[in-house]
Amino acid sequence: MPAKKVYKSIGLMSGTSADGVDAALVETDGEENIEFHGGLTLPYDETLRGLLLEASQHNLPTTELLRLEKQVTLHHAEAARALISRLGKVGDEASVLGFHGHTVRHLPQEDLTLQIGNPWLLNEAVGLPVVSDFRRRDMAKGGQGAPLVSMFHQALFAKEKGPTIVLNLGGVANITWLGENDDIIAGDTGPGCGLLDEWVQEMASMHHDVDGKLAQQGTVQQDLVEEALDRDFFRRPLPKSADRFDFDHVDVSGLSVEDGAATLCAITVQAIVRAVATMPAKPTSIWVTGGGVHHPVIMKLLLEHFSEVNSVDRRGFNPDTLEAECFAWLAVRHLRKLPLSIPETTGCREASTGGVLVD
Repeated sequence: MPAKKVYKSIGLMSGTSADGVDAALVETDGEENIEFHGGLTLPYDETLRGLLLEASQHNLPTTELLRLEKQVTLHHAEAARALISRLGKVGDEASVLGFHGHTVRHLPQEDLTLQIGNPWLLNEAVGLPVVSDFRRRDMAKGGQGAPLVSMFHQALFAKEKGPTIVLNLGGVANITWLGENDDIIAGDTGPGCGLLDEWVQEMASMHHDVDGKLAQQGTVQQDLVEEALDRDFFRRPLPKSADRFDFDHVDVSGLSVEDGAATLCAITVQAIVRAVATMPAKPTSIWVTGGGVHHPVIMKLLLEHFSEVNSVDRRGFNPDTLEAECFAWLAVRHLRKLPLSIPETTGCREASTGGVLVD
């Protein structure tokens, strides 16, 4: 068989926490051949971060949204150029950008999603072809538009003795269940770190619960956990997806900052536990990626329910850039006309490629 074409691809990701842009470079054929070359995060300043959070929660005037999109795009371009410079010769050999953009709306129940970011401006600013708009074709085919990391997880853990689960803890949490014979089921489970981040920002003027110090001092209020999870979303089977702000009904406002943080951690973990319980077989291991992997209380609570819970860094993967690396990989799959989603991961009617190429 002839060798499959390999590309050096840069992925760019701006998560719902709006902390900054993650940029990472992989060399891949868009399948299981994946070599990692490193990544970085270019933080947003407070003004830009505030505007992104505002746009994600409220309906901005069109002109303001367009101005914000331009700012975000140029920040992505700066991140891409910084990574290319840092990686030297390997960076100079990059041939495509996978550009997720920043999600300001995700309404799967209405088949609507919007990620702001101008691929033409990014193309001009960096000088590389850009693959963007990853989610809307999936939604046009009846899918949820998310999660798109699941097939990447499957490629990374193809040789793992299963069943196993890859847990992505961003603003929203999602799981990829991997069984025998390439069986896969994926979906969002509920809040990740988004609610916790909002709580500590409001109550303690902190970006996030650093080292879990607040949650470690708090007591979980189980009645509020049960109340939070008593919603239709948590009863629906996977695949399913959610927006970070779909869980604004969760109310810990009557608690101390510490008890609120501990309770929000428990809500995140118990939603995961309930979703995992619906899988065809119990996982032998849980591999955790995303920002939540650094929160000791969340990791400790997971260990109370699962026998083996590890950060993906034990497999040599960077939990902070893995999602950016996923979109680098998805960009190559677009170039090779390979599916980005399948019915088992997003609920789409049929396996389909997606994305738009600007070159």
